[in-house]
Amino acid sequence: MSQDFVQQLQAQLQPARQRMVDHAVYRRLETLADLRVFMEHHVYAVWDFMSLLKALQRELTCVELPWVPKGNPATRRLINDIVLEEETDLDPEGQPTSHFELYLRAMREAGADTAPAERLLAALAEGASVPAALAAAQAPASVQEFVKHTFGVIAGGQPHAIAAAFTFGREDVIPDMFRSLIADLGQRFPGQLDTFTYYLNRHIELDEDHHAPLAHQMVRDLCGTDPARWQQAGDIAQQGMAARIALWDGIAAALAQEKTVA
Repeated sequence: MSQDFVQQLQAQLQPARQRMVDHAVYRRLETLADLRVFMEHHVYAVWDFMSLLKALQRELTCVELPWVPKGNPATRRLINDIVLEEETDLDPEGQPTSHFELYLRAMREAGADTAPAERLLAALAEGASVPAALAAAQAPASVQEFVKHTFGVIAGGQPHAIAAAFTFGREDVIPDMFRSLIADLGQRFPGQLDTFTYYLNRHIELDEDHHAPLAHQMVRDLCGTDPARWQQAGDIAQQGMAARIALWDGIAAALAQEKTVA
C-alpha cells in the first residue's frame, strides 16, 4: 500500500518537479562569471542539506550516550548509508571529504567567492543562531528564505516530514536538476570546473542509483499506511519544491542584475 502512496505522491509532485528541472536559471549560465553567481548562492543549499540529513540521523538512529538500539534497524541502515557517502565521500584523488567541502573546493577552482560561506561557518562555530550566521555571511534574501524553510522543517521534529523534505525536495529531483545544469560545462570551461563537474556527476550517480531508492524506502517505513502522514509528507515536499524554485528565481534575478550593471 505504501508503494502506491509513493507513486501517488510522485505524480502529485510532477508539475513542481518539472518547474525545477526546466527552470530558466540553467539557460542563463552563459559565462564563468554567471556560474560563480550561481555557486555563491547554491552553496548554502549544499550546506543546509547536511543539516537536514543530520536531523534524520538524529531522529532515526541513536547519537546519544549511552547508546541503545533505536527505531527500525533497516531504517537505521538506510540513513547511515546515506550519511557515509554525503559526509565522507571520496574526492577526485580518492581522499575522504564531505560534499559541502568538495563544493567549496569547486568554488575556489572556479574563482567564486567562498568568504561569505566561510563567515557563516565561523559564526556558527562561535554559537550564532542560523539566522544570525546567515546575516553575518550577508547571504542573499532568497538564500535566507530557502534555509529558513529547511530549518523550519527540522524544528518541526517529525521524522516523516523531514524525510519527505529530504527525499522528494532533494534526493529524488537532484539528478535531473544537475543534468540540466551540467550540459557541456567541462568543454566550455576546460580546467576551471573539473571539481564542480565531478561534484555534479557524483551526485547524479549516487542519488539516482542509490540514495533516492533508499530515501523512498525510508519514507515508506516512516509513513506506513497512515494517510495523515502521507498527506503531510506531500505538503512538506510541495513546500520544499516551492522554496527551491524561489531560490532559483533569486539566482536568475541576481544574474539579470549583474548583466544590467555590466
